[in-house]
Amino acid sequence: MSGADSAEIVVERLTKQYRQLKAVDDLSFSVRSGRVTGFLGPNGAGKTTTLRMLLGLVAPTAGTATFGGRRYVDLTDPVRQVGAVLEASSAHRGRTGRNHLRVVCAAAGLPQSRVDEVLKLVGLEPAATRKFKGYSLGMRQRLGIATAMLGDPRVLILDEPANGLDPEGIRWMRDLLKGLAAEGRTVLVSSHLLGEMQLLADDVVIVAAGRLIQQGPVEAVLGGAGTARVRVRTPQPAELTAALAALNAGVQPESDGSLMVTGVEPAQVGNAAFRAGVELHELTGERADLEKVFLELTAGKADIR
Repeated sequence: MSGADSAEIVVERLTKQYRQLKAVDDLSFSVRSGRVTGFLGPNGAGKTTTLRMLLGLVAPTAGTATFGGRRYVDLTDPVRQVGAVLEASSAHRGRTGRNHLRVVCAAAGLPQSRVDEVLKLVGLEPAATRKFKGYSLGMRQRLGIATAMLGDPRVLILDEPANGLDPEGIRWMRDLLKGLAAEGRTVLVSSHLLGEMQLLADDVVIVAAGRLIQQGPVEAVLGGAGTARVRVRTPQPAELTAALAALNAGVQPESDGSLMVTGVEPAQVGNAAFRAGVELHELTGERADLEKVFLELTAGKADIR
């Protein structure tokens, strides 16, 4: 791989004002190399505007967005340093996927050998000789990623890359991006598929109304929201509640007859029940859910734009 000394992305006090609308408002965050970072936010949060400022397509009103300390427009060989897909690939309707990639290679001064390498990388070899007009949305997404990877960049930026992909394609995308990050690349992905992002991302940056709401490793964001719970069913709720009180656990009766326990792990609940001689019919640990945490963090903060 070629590229700048550092592939870290740093956004510092980035702002974009459009007349009466502040699309991005004093936004700061960083994206580390060797990790997949999910860029999340409700509609109108300023995600796409931020990505476009990163890539020099929109001039910021204030602040900076840099790759290894340099703006995109200052990179000496950007096609070999940063690859991006901000929408499904567009190409001449009459060109084949392979010919589209050949044209891009020629224009960018890249070796034609990269064409077959990236077609293999994205699993598009069987459709390489088909014309673009016959490509499905999912195939266009793959072609877009192939185009972005022609320069073998250190940084990959994707906006909603799973659009148009079936479940098998989404899993393929997850494996591809994780593999690229494992090679030491920086991968920044904007997506509305929060369940998929929980499986894919190492870190998340959550924004709303153009402002930073939360950032950090996925597990830290989930844990910090305090949503881990244990669901318990027992014919002896009073006795179990008394036993758990000694552990300073929170116990909330649910409408379906179960108890929702917080502040302790499932094994601690089971041990407390055993010591108190309490019969359990269900003991289920409920993992924190990124979608729920996201909705809690962004509630009331989304602008209608």
